Order: sequence, then C-alpha cells, then structure tokens
Amino acid sequence: MAEAADFQSMRRSPARRWLRRMTAVSAGVPLLAGLLHLPGASAAHAAEASGSRTVDVSLDTVQPSAPVKGDTLTLSGTVTNTGKRSVSAAHVDVRLGSRLSSRGAIEDAARRTGYSPAEDGAPLGGAYAVAVPAIPAGGSRDFTISVPVDELGMDDEGVYQLGVSLSGRTPSSGGERVLGIERTFLPWQPAAAKKTTQTTVLWPLISSVHLSAETGSDTQQTPVFEDDTLAAELAPGGRLERLVALGADLPVTWVIDPDLLATAEAMTGPYRVRNGDTTVPGKNQSVANEWLNALGKAVQGDKVVALPYGDPDLASLAHQGREVSGSLRHLRPATDVAESTVETILHVKPSVDFAWPVDGAVDPSIINVATSAGADKVITRSDSMRENLSYTPNAARPVGGGTTAVVSDAILSEAFDGDMTSAEAATLAVQRFLAHTLAVTHERPGTARSIVIAPQRMPTASQADSLARAVQGLAGRRWSQPSDLIAAAAVKPDPAATTRVPSSYPKGLRQKELLRAAFLDVRTTQSTLDNFAVILTNRRRVVTPFGNAINREMSASWRGRPADAQLYRDRVLEDLKSLTDEVQLIDKSDLTLSGRSATIPVTVQNKLLQGVDRLVLRLESTKPTRLKLNGGEAVAELPIRIESGHSQSVKFTASANANGPVPMTAQLFTEDGRAYGKPMQFTVKVSEITSAVMLVIAGGVLLLVLAGIRMYTQRKRTAALEAAGDGLPEDEVSEDEVSEDEVSEDEAAEDTGGETGPGTAPPASVVAESDDEAQPSDPAADTGPQSGGPSGPGERVNR
Repeated sequence: MAEAADFQSMRRSPARRWLRRMTAVSAGVPLLAGLLHLPGASAAHAAEASGSRTVDVSLDTVQPSAPVKGDTLTLSGTVTNTGKRSVSAAHVDVRLGSRLSSRGAIEDAARRTGYSPAEDGAPLGGAYAVAVPAIPAGGSRDFTISVPVDELGMDDEGVYQLGVSLSGRTPSSGGERVLGIERTFLPWQPAAAKKTTQTTVLWPLISSVHLSAETGSDTQQTPVFEDDTLAAELAPGGRLERLVALGADLPVTWVIDPDLLATAEAMTGPYRVRNGDTTVPGKNQSVANEWLNALGKAVQGDKVVALPYGDPDLASLAHQGREVSGSLRHLRPATDVAESTVETILHVKPSVDFAWPVDGAVDPSIINVATSAGADKVITRSDSMRENLSYTPNAARPVGGGTTAVVSDAILSEAFDGDMTSAEAATLAVQRFLAHTLAVTHERPGTARSIVIAPQRMPTASQADSLARAVQGLAGRRWSQPSDLIAAAAVKPDPAATTRVPSSYPKGLRQKELLRAAFLDVRTTQSTLDNFAVILTNRRRVVTPFGNAINREMSASWRGRPADAQLYRDRVLEDLKSLTDEVQLIDKSDLTLSGRSATIPVTVQNKLLQGVDRLVLRLESTKPTRLKLNGGEAVAELPIRIESGHSQSVKFTASANANGPVPMTAQLFTEDGRAYGKPMQFTVKVSEITSAVMLVIAGGVLLLVLAGIRMYTQRKRTAALEAAGDGLPEDEVSEDEVSEDEVSEDEAAEDTGGETGPGTAPPASVVAESDDEAQPSDPAADTGPQSGGPSGPGERVNR
C-alpha cells in the first residue's frame, strides 16, 4: 500500500508530470524525423504513417467548461473511421498541452490540424484511456472520459490546450499510432484574479422586415404583413423566443430594433397577410402576445439600447445615400420614434445614444452619418479599429467631435458566427470564447479593463444558445465581471489605444450595400407622402405607417437581398399611390357653350376614410382670347374641402368672345403650389350669338306674346256677345260679362261715331263690324295707359 501511495504521489508531482511530457516529446521527435526521412516518402505518406487524419474525433461535451480544484472533467464525443480500412486495438486518450501564453497562441492552436507530439502533449493513459471496439470503415463509436482535474497537472493559472486523441492500428500500419485528434481549450483560474475584466455582452433583438405600409380599408387600419414568417421566430423554439428566454437569465445589454416591437404588437390584434394578389387573415395573435409579455419581464432591471427605427444601414447611407438629397433626414425622426416605441411597449426607458454599423466596420463618413442620427457613441469592432498593442485595451476611446467609439472584440464577437447546430461546433466555440476572456485578464494582471462583445445582428437559435452557454461559463466571476454598454462607454479610455478611424471600408461589405437607386426610390416615396399629407385632415393615419415603411426600406437586413428590397420599395410606393388616387378629378365630356357667359362645373371625388382640405382646383383656358374665366382671366382657382366619401362640384364662370373649340385643363394643387394627381383635359365648344340674331329672336318672342293676348281677348268678347243674344235678364249677367259688354259698346260707338247707351245691346252687324275693326287695336286696348293715346269721353276700362 505504501508503494502504491508513493507511486500516486510521484505521478501527481509537478516533476513527474514534467518528466512524463519530456519523455513523450523526446520519444516522438526521432520517430517523426525518421518517418519524414524515409526514402521516397512524401508528405502524404507521412500523414498516413502518423495516421492522424484516419479517424475524425468529435468532442461534443466539456463539463465543466471552466473547472476549479476538486472538479471532475467529463469529456464525451464520437470517433468516426473516415479511412478505407478498419481500426482495431483503439483507445481514446486525454492530452494536456502546454499553457498558452497569449491570445495569438490560442488562435494558432485553433488553426492547427493533425497530430503534433511536441505540442499536443503526452496522453494521461492508464485508467483514463478508454478502450474502443474495432471500428469498420465508415463506422463510429461514442466515448466518455472522466478525469479529476487535479490529475491534469495544470500548475499555473491560464489557458491550456486540451486534446482528445484516438490511437489504434490499421491493417497497413504495423503498429499503434495516433489516428485522429481534436483540440480545445481549458481555462484554469481556480481562484479569483486580482483584477477582473469588465465584460459587456450585447444581446440583439433584430429581425428582417415583415410589416408592409398597407393597411386594411377600414377605420381600424388593419395591418398587412408581407409574410407570416415572424410567427415562427416568436413561437416556442423559434429564434426570437430563444433569445428572450436565454437573455432573461443573463447579465446582458439588450439592443433592440423598435420596428420589431411594433411589428410584434401589430400581430397581437387582427392582421392580414399577403397571399398573391390578395390578403388572408393572420392567426398568430397569441404567439405575439406571449413573446411580448415574456420580453417585457426579461428586460426589467437590464439596460436597453434602442437602435433607430428599422435599423437603417448606416454604411449604405454614408456611401450611397448621401448622394441623394433628403436621405439623411430620416435618421433623426427614426431615433425619436425609436425611444417612444420602446418605452410604450416595454415600459422601460431605452438609451438612444448608440449607433451600430453592420459588423462594426467604420470609416469617417459612417461616423458622420451615425452622429447625424443623434448618437454620440458608435459600436465598432477591433478588426476595423486595428491596434498595435500587445494587450487588449478598453473598449471606449474618443474619435473626435465628441464621439466615442465603443470597440467590440472581434474574436469574441465572431466566436459564434458559424453553424452551431452540432454539439461539437458549439462546445469548441464555447471553450475558445472562455479561453480568450481569461487570456485578456492575464495580459495585464494588475490592470482592470473593459471589453465589449457584439455578436452577429440576427443570431440563430443555436448561435444564441452557444453564446448563452459561454456567458454562463463566466458566471463564477473568477476573472470576469458583468457590465453593461452604458458603463463600458463611460470607462476611461486607454491612452495607448488607437483613436484613428480607418479611411477604408471592407470591399466585401461594400458589395452588399444598398445601391444609390434604393435611396432614389426612398426619395420618391417620401416626396409623394409629403405631398399627400398636406391635404389630409387626419395625417397620422397615413404618415405613421408609410413613414415607418420608408425607414424599413433602408434596413440593414436587406444586405445581400437586392431583389427582395426592390420589391418591398415598389410595393410601398404602389400602396401610397393607390391612396392618393382616392382623391381625384372625375372625367368629364366636352361641353358646348351657347351665349356670352355660362358656368363650367368640375367634380372632385374623395373616397378616403377621412376628409381632405387645403386643396386648390385650377382651371386653365388655353385660348383666353376666345374664352375667359372668372372675370376675364385665363386661369381660375377655387379652394377645395371634401368630407370622407363625398364628391364636390366646383363651378367656374366663363365668358366667350369668339366662336370655336377651347381646350381646357383642370388640375388639383396643394396650397403650397405642388401639383396633386393627374391633370384632366376637356374641350369647351363656344357658339357665340350676334346682336342682330338676338333682336330677331326677341321680336319673335314679343309677337308670340301679343298673339296670345289677342286670342284671349277675342274669346272673352265672343262669350259676352253669346250671353247677350240668348236673352238673359240683365240682372243675371255676371259682373265680368257686364264689363265686357260695356267695353264692347264703347268701342263700337267710338268706331262708328255713334252713341250707345248703357244696357242697350248693339245690333249684330255692329258687333261683327266691331269685331272686325277692333282686331288691330286689341294690343293697345289690353295694355291700357301704356298705348300712348288718351281715353275718349265716356270710355270705361274696368280691368
């Protein structure tokens, strides 16, 4: 027993571990050298001799990821025979390499492939070697190894290379050799460091564009979605659901595009989804409600940063949009609406002081555009703001003009960019991430520093899960303390850190930018919206959805998707124009104008769900010498105000000077003089009437009137004579009939020069004669005093 105890003591002693490693190295080097100097041996033959690429070793689990004294390290995975011959007498070993002295050494080790006896270290062997059954060509075997951390021999704090290798034989090998190896890193910090690193992790909630500018044709303005794919991201297991669920338990800074919040909120009520040329009802209200509720709880107590609404592509704006007037005007309003959106939906006050260009790549023009949005802090990345230091400086540094660049660490930020769906990829990424964070602390052990980690904008669910595992690995706080972005930006800058903004921009990123044509489309849509909004009585119903859609047109999510971006911009403009067409002039047919003056009606129709005002209808005569408007002008204008769903007919006064056709143009204008809608053209045919013709017509009308009067008088006289001839008693004759008789008698006496007494009926001949002779004087008699002649003595005119 004593001998066994001495053996174990020797095995665990630093001297023994050093001796074991040196023996393995000295034994391996001559062997390798001999292989390399075999006659006719090529590099391929050397690889076959070492066999390190015959078997693929997958390391799927490293638990715990950052062990302390007394822990047991568990490693599990799979070995797969990728060769053409079976592998026998195989076993899996754990190999601890040397302590890595810098972050550069970590990256060198991560890039190495194949087996290197000098760098991969000797196997622990003994009880920690796991035998593996024979593996046929293409076959796989699982393994699990458990090793007490104290057996690894990690003497000094720092990052160690950890390898898992498979050794065995093939029919052609003639002996045992290493046939495959996988490397990872093991951070060793059993006690808290004297100075820890303040680590800020950004947790982005950003999605692509889903909401259109169109709203339903109802008073509720039912939102219309381009597609329903956001529901899958919000549903349990979806990308955004996982981000919220994971982030709720992590010390992170939430970086949110407010458009995502507004879009999710729009899903909580009735909404519609485009389906070809029509729309169908959306059915994922409960999913959106649950996600927003979970997010509202998750962000409580954490720092929240709101990006400008729609997450505009700052680099595209700087390099392409600045050439198009008006492009930068959207940034400040996008920042203002971002703050109110987050506060309204999440009930937290966000910071809007930060801008985040794609991949943190900057140049002077991007910095200028970012600050024009109101931000005085720009999140960049260390592969853009390159350093010449042997250590990692603080993230914050001034770049002039009162602007602070918050430089995220490129290696840590990109650690989970790849495919993290396999357990091996996720495990290796987590171990590499933890190794680098510990290496940062050990670069300057006596100086506390602050670093920022800004992952990809839209991490997948598996990428988010891997990052969460890495952040949880820092929870022991032995070498890292959590911080937030606001605090990181306020840390005193390292005086040795670069403050020079690079003058160039990566070519690969520039090729994916929005083109100048995109910003020309944006300008067209904005101009149309401005012109339309002027006439609306309730502008918010249109300006809000279309203004937000214009912000989405500049989203960074369109990078690499130019066709989709163009389709979205076209649809926004098409939807807007369909609304402006609801206020229009009604086509009219040609008119004929007879006479010197008349009115010309023009009808304006409003089919919107709100009234319109501040419109002016302008009617123009192209031939004012022939036809003038409203008091002798070639152009006449009248104001327009129309209630929802109504039409208004506007009448212009026209005066003609000559015969012939006159082309007319009607056009709506806003009060500030900008044309609204399409002009309407029609023709007025003038048919002027001369003075002579008017006199002839007037004379004819007068003759017709006089003839009518004469016929009426004759009928009355005839009726009176017939009444007298029938021998009616005098007292039975009506008052009107008496008057007629009296008039007849007087007229007869006057015409014949005799006298007729009252009540005496004239002879029939006299009546007849009187009738014949009285006809020419009937008009003068009917008009009475207007005849111009004096009345005779004894004449009685009772009418």
